[in-house]
This record gives sequence, structure tokens and C-alpha cells, in this order.
Amino acid sequence: MDIAALGYIGVNAANPDDWREFATRLLGMQVIDRGGGGFAFRMDDRQQRLVVTRSEDDNPAYLGWEARDKAALQRLGGRMSDAGIDVHVADQALCDARLVGEMIWANDPGGNRIEIFVDPAITDDPFTPGRPISGFATGPYGMGHAVLNVADATALMPFYRDTLGFAVSDFGLKPVPIYFFHCNARHHSFAMIGTGQRGLHHFMVEYDALDDVGQGYDLAQLDAGRIAYTLGRHTNDYMTSFYSHTPSGFFIESGFGGRLIDMATWQAEETFCGPSFWGHDRPYLPDHLQREYRDMRLDLARQGARAPNCPWLEATLQSQG
Repeated sequence: MDIAALGYIGVNAANPDDWREFATRLLGMQVIDRGGGGFAFRMDDRQQRLVVTRSEDDNPAYLGWEARDKAALQRLGGRMSDAGIDVHVADQALCDARLVGEMIWANDPGGNRIEIFVDPAITDDPFTPGRPISGFATGPYGMGHAVLNVADATALMPFYRDTLGFAVSDFGLKPVPIYFFHCNARHHSFAMIGTGQRGLHHFMVEYDALDDVGQGYDLAQLDAGRIAYTLGRHTNDYMTSFYSHTPSGFFIESGFGGRLIDMATWQAEETFCGPSFWGHDRPYLPDHLQREYRDMRLDLARQGARAPNCPWLEATLQSQG
């Protein structure tokens, strides 16, 4: 697989100062002032993971995907060109702004900007979180995952699967098509939902400790209307998480304990059980849709559906023999 992980995300914001407060106090990221009213945020030894730029357009600016090496970067560019995608080689100024060695960029068939890079800038300066946290689960699994709203998920699926080389983790077709993709052992690094809209639905950051999520949940509840999904656990990637409204209108999922898969043996399947074992109420939805999600969860409870207590720990112990 030529793409290794989600490397960074770029976000446009009418008021980047709102993001400074949100990303540090609630998420625990470290802020880096980039000047011109914009900010970058660290999560680990990468010099930047989230980039917020002042703009009246609140749609996501770009998703940055890390290629495994320069040969993989060239193959990805070639496959996109062969598929009729207009591929651009980033000049030095753009590479410097993204803090990468080399980069290509293009718009997918739905108009979403994707950037593919190698040689991200690493720093020896210790990561200093914006609030006390144990840290983020990044490393070979990347920044987390990103989920896009798209007009037609089924039409876009071949581009991400066949051209970019993502592998399908699982998918659902009702009530709207949704496809989950992996490029490393994280259950999914990318997904898209055929809502008929365009823009970022959410991105997820995973913490090293459940208490980091719980304390963030307490902090989010101090802000009226901040909670988008209550605390819950997903059925496909086993993530225990909550979602918050961001200053740019999309969501961020704060999670712990995500599922790690064996890419060599994983088989994609259509899912029918609903998105969550428990929790994840969505207060922003109409009452009838909230009841529909709740009924699916209660049905799972009647079936006695369960997930591993800590899939990350179980996978680690299994790998150690």
C-alpha cells in the first residue's frame, strides 16, 4: 500500500483565534503561531498536524496523506494522472509551508483537495500539550482519521480504493452510503458519507488514556452546545469517544481504544447493526432520528453484543506472544 497514514489536516476558519482556544484547552494540542492570523498545532514529534488558516470559507482546505517513500509518491502521481486527475507538483514554498520534503496535490473527482507527501519535518522539542494529557496515539497509525461529506460516496469509492490504493474496511449502504478505508493497522484512516453535502464531517484524534477522553468530555460540557455526540462506543472500530462541535462547523471525535486490524487477513463486509454499541446520542438531530439510532443500540443490547474490553491492549499482548 503506497499511502502510509493520515499526516495532517488543513482547516479554513473565519476566526482562527477560536481554534486556538478549542484545540488547546479541549483537545490538548500544542499551539504554534504561524503568523498572519493562522495557527498550527502539534500532537507529537511532528512539527505540525493541524493547520488553521484565516478564511471566510469554512470548508476543509486539504487532507495530507503520507506516502511510504518517494517511489510510492511517484506511483500515486502516475496512477492519478492515468485516471485523468490533474496532478500538481508542489513548489518549494508550498513544501516549506507544509513542512515536508516533497509533495504532490490534486482534487479528487468530488473536488476535495488531497495532498500526498514524504519526509515530514520532525522536531526534538518535547511535545507540550495544551492541557494535561498522556499523549495521542499517532506513530505508524498517523494523526487519526478523517471523514468527508460527499455528494456520491459510491461513485467516489473506486478513486480511493483503486487509484489511491486504500483498502475497504467495511461499508454500509442504508440510510446513506458510507465507506471506511484503512492504509495501516488502524481500522480506518479515511471514510466518506454520501450525505449530498461537501466538506469535512469530522476528524478523530485518539488518546493514550481513557481518562484523557473523559476529562475532555467534562470540559466540553462546560461550553453550551459544544457536545455533538455524547460519550459512546462504535461498533466497527470499537472506539470509545465523544464528538464536539468545532469553530468551523464540523465535528471532532475524541477517542480511546480504537481497533487495530490485521491487514493481511481483513475482509470487508457490509454492516447493518448501526454505528454504536451504546451512547453517541446526537442532540443536534431531530427527535425521530435520535430515536432511530437509540432503537438500533437497544436492539444490540438485547442481542448481548459486545466488543473487546481494550482492543489496543489485546492486540499488543497478542503481538508479544
